[in-house]
Amino acid sequence: MNPNIILIIFLVYFFILLLISNFTSKKSKFNDFFNADRSSPWYLVAFGMIGTSLSGVTFISVPGEVGNSNFTYFQLVIGYLFGYYFIAKVLLPLYYKYNLISIYTYLKNRFGIYSYKSGAFFFLLSRTIGASFRLFLVAGVLQIAVFDQLNLPFYFSVFITIVLIWIYTIRGGIKTIVWTDALQTIFMLSSVIITIYFILFEMNISFVQMKDLIISSELSNVFVYDWKESNFFLKQFASGAFIAIVMTGLDQDMMQKNLTCKNLQESQKNIFWFCIILVFANLLFLTLGALLYIYSDFIQFEIPNRTDTLFPLLAINHMGEFAGIVFILGIIAAAYSSADSALTSLTTSFCIDFLDIEKYKSKKRVRLYVHIMFSLILFMVILLFNEINDQSVINSIFKAAGYTYGPLLGLFLFGIFTSYKIIDKYSILVCFTSPILSYIINNYSEELLFGYKFGFEILLLNGLLTFIGLFIIRK
Repeated sequence: MNPNIILIIFLVYFFILLLISNFTSKKSKFNDFFNADRSSPWYLVAFGMIGTSLSGVTFISVPGEVGNSNFTYFQLVIGYLFGYYFIAKVLLPLYYKYNLISIYTYLKNRFGIYSYKSGAFFFLLSRTIGASFRLFLVAGVLQIAVFDQLNLPFYFSVFITIVLIWIYTIRGGIKTIVWTDALQTIFMLSSVIITIYFILFEMNISFVQMKDLIISSELSNVFVYDWKESNFFLKQFASGAFIAIVMTGLDQDMMQKNLTCKNLQESQKNIFWFCIILVFANLLFLTLGALLYIYSDFIQFEIPNRTDTLFPLLAINHMGEFAGIVFILGIIAAAYSSADSALTSLTTSFCIDFLDIEKYKSKKRVRLYVHIMFSLILFMVILLFNEINDQSVINSIFKAAGYTYGPLLGLFLFGIFTSYKIIDKYSILVCFTSPILSYIINNYSEELLFGYKFGFEILLLNGLLTFIGLFIIRK
């Protein structure tokens, strides 16, 4: 595919985002960057959250992972629904009750300053790692499609990607992102649907034939009943529920969008419709994954060792120019819809939770410096990840989340479901010890637990250890 065409698409797409940014940031007040003046339409937030939740990881990594684990990823998705119910009925009422901008302020009110800073720190760590993984994907695709052919290094594609995000988020913040994410969700889902249609057309099969073809193959296996396996159904179900709680309900990035709704009822309505769309969207991506492997066999294409590259290689090199353009639009939309809000939420959390930005005279300048700082941090982490990653990115994200979100899970559950006060200064020790203990137990689980292998449910162990640690240091 001609790299100049891809570059033009990229620049036109960015220009559209910039127009939206200029439109939404007109007459913006300083706090609109953080909460959009609590005026976002709930349906816009719900639809835009799909793009943020799925991101470039789902767009590329989930279809590729179908070859390794079939449709077992859907076990997690089923668990998500219970997690989102908890968010709507327990967490959102809590956040609206205290009129929070940063959700970690709750920990300050409940336990004290050390717990508050610990929670905010683990969010910054979690979101930095997650956003870097996601941006790594889009930078890798741009590298394959454009910059390799122009003999430009990988760090250049990473730099360009981050700079463009920085430009259109610096003024409007979350007020801009609510709108751009909705647009990017449309592009992402349209790209998947068009690609599925293209494969069916190329193979000359109907939708009904596609369904029968996928069901009759091993790729459609959903449930795993061997309790020792890392993707055993009950493990995946429980992991999905708690992943939804921590990566949405305890995540400033996702909750910042919800808290821009006018009131609690609209925010809860947003979560309800978001769940419905999310289930169908994930089924769409899994279907695409199965079709990619079936199509590869049809054209006798050799499956790459790194399954994350299957979709990009087929779309750009084997499906024709139109399919390649559709793919590029989809991956850019998927990656940007997640990364732009991540950069904004990192800036928000650091400004409010660590700098107490209201005390500064030049608040806009401070916010600008923080925005630049996190852009540079993401840049460095992506380059590091490029050197060490050797597995599916979707697995990498959930593994990292298990260790970094665990302390947040323990802190919030202990605060919500107990009435104990704690010796606050020791909470830092608890929050840092729990992930270390979880890592050690995970490494030796087969020897200690009769062959049991931890999967994503390492998050539950980590949260439990944090909960126990907080119980020990209770007053």
